[in-house]
Amino acid sequence: MELRQLRYFIEVAEREHVTEAAENLNVAQSAVSYQITKLEEELGVKLLEHVGRNIRITQIGTTFLHDIKNAVKLIDEAKEKINEYLDPQAGTIKIGYPTSLARYWLPNVISAYKEILPNVNFHLRQGSYSYLIDAVKKGEIDLSFLGPVPMKDPDLESKILFIEPIVALLPNSHPLADRKSLSLGELRNESFVLFPKGYVLQKIAVEACNEAGFEPNITSEGEDMDALKGLVSAGIGVSLLPESTFYDSIPRFTVKIPINSPQVQRTVGVIIPKKRDLAPAEKNFYQFLIQFFNRLERYM
Repeated sequence: MELRQLRYFIEVAEREHVTEAAENLNVAQSAVSYQITKLEEELGVKLLEHVGRNIRITQIGTTFLHDIKNAVKLIDEAKEKINEYLDPQAGTIKIGYPTSLARYWLPNVISAYKEILPNVNFHLRQGSYSYLIDAVKKGEIDLSFLGPVPMKDPDLESKILFIEPIVALLPNSHPLADRKSLSLGELRNESFVLFPKGYVLQKIAVEACNEAGFEPNITSEGEDMDALKGLVSAGIGVSLLPESTFYDSIPRFTVKIPINSPQVQRTVGVIIPKKRDLAPAEKNFYQFLIQFFNRLERYM
């Protein structure tokens, strides 16, 4: 059983068409058919069957496809790790990140690292809080930025990079818009626009309101920062968002106001797997992150 045969089989099985598979693989159709026939002869089963001009995967072929895709993925990842060990300054680093860090911190950090090691490549994946944690554990991504940082997960090594306040975003026509700061309790009668239930930033906002003595009236929801900011701009309600999401700009027709009571903040950091060693390229970037934010902290 050759790796080439497995790749050919996966391509044909997923496309259900030999010609399309051959074109995508950039090999002759006859070569694809021949290698799959050899694979079936070695296994002693039919993995694929012809239905007119198309191909249909058999029941045992479906089982084989699922298992072999995982095996080929592991082989490819192993080859990537070897390449990184041979040249850690030109590897590929798979990074996860939440939407709240997408516009400012992530591009700034990667840009700074690329100035030092321009040949390092990044594969970036945005995801929810729970997805990013799970993806690091499974090895789908190498490391992930998160806020807040999960410090008690036994499968993760977590590092806090900085702590930032959560601030109130109000329409500029709001009666409190000219305030230098405000108590969260002053917003108890407002309509709130927040992330949907299950998003960690909604949890932070609701818990802060509860600490201030009220349950927020969530009248609208948005699944990304721009949506929430747009709703506040339109006067739909008020929101509670991380301060770093305003570093580039504050949306039109809104004002950003610090909260003086209670103290609302989140930790922001990076997580890596505790039970899997990082490759040299990943380890270099992880160490760079810690040094980068240590230097920033001196000026913050």
